[in-house]
Amino acid sequence: MSKVLLDIRNERLSFFTPAGEVKAINDVSFSMNEGDVLGIVGESGSGKSVTAYSIMGLNAEPGRLIGGEIHFNGHRIDQMSERELRKIRGNEVSIIFQDPMTSLNPVYTIGNQIVEVLRLHTHLNRKEQKARAIELLRLVGISEPEKRLKQYPHEFSGGMRQRIMIAIALACEPKLLIADEPTTALDVTIQAQILELMIELKNKIGMSIIMITHDLGIVSTICEKIAVMYAGKIVEYGTVDEIFYETAHEYTKGLLRSIPKLTEKQHEKLVPIDGTPVDMLNPPAGCPFASRCSSCMKICLSQMPEYTHLSDTHYSACWLLQKKELTKGEEEENRG
Repeated sequence: MSKVLLDIRNERLSFFTPAGEVKAINDVSFSMNEGDVLGIVGESGSGKSVTAYSIMGLNAEPGRLIGGEIHFNGHRIDQMSERELRKIRGNEVSIIFQDPMTSLNPVYTIGNQIVEVLRLHTHLNRKEQKARAIELLRLVGISEPEKRLKQYPHEFSGGMRQRIMIAIALACEPKLLIADEPTTALDVTIQAQILELMIELKNKIGMSIIMITHDLGIVSTICEKIAVMYAGKIVEYGTVDEIFYETAHEYTKGLLRSIPKLTEKQHEKLVPIDGTPVDMLNPPAGCPFASRCSSCMKICLSQMPEYTHLSDTHYSACWLLQKKELTKGEEEENRG
């Protein structure tokens, strides 16, 4: 049986700006076992990246964790000091940022940047560090690694830079790899290669992956479970099959309707989600998606629904599901 690697309980995180408190994460809970691949999807500003960064303690001022617990690999992240967090970053948990060109230092060679991680987190000597750096470049599919170590980031293509970022992230064989939209700036061919590489490496070293994206097409190919986020909340959570074929929340349905389907025989128009995301400075009292939902009821505007558990792995926060459960219960009572 797999061991629980990550357990986030009722996390609340806010950014305290001059304009007021921005409630970026509002009561988020989920867990991951070792070897799991979880996709976190949603529009920009839904809280995907902030949730993932909080696992590494990377939410700097004006962001502050104001509630909840983050348990990771035997650590209480929410109670750790900056010095303690530095020991696990890059070692037990690593991250691949969205834009490798801004993540890599332009004035240092690729070799220096890989070796720096090994120097901080391992006891390898210089010769062993160089050998490991060469091994990592070869692992992520970069040819002539001995020569490449001496080159600078600008001498590589976008896809190659992303591979280097993966090599740096995997340097210490972390338990958890966070990938923050790692394929957004890449063309579809390179995108497919990067995703294939991540799964291959995951199987090889047995790490868990959190994939942050707004692209449901990506999560369908790489992830086992999906958390759909909206306005700092998880509105639906389930396996890939449950999210795609037993969709429960109206927001998730909207995301799926906006994806082009190659199986359709006739040309169909994509259906966008009307309206704009809510103002997180003044979040609504009820369901945050209510103002954009075509099935909105009066109660949706005033109260946030509890989660309805549709299976052991599938749950969603929607008043329509509560209504459906209530109606089903009344029908069974009348029949009895």
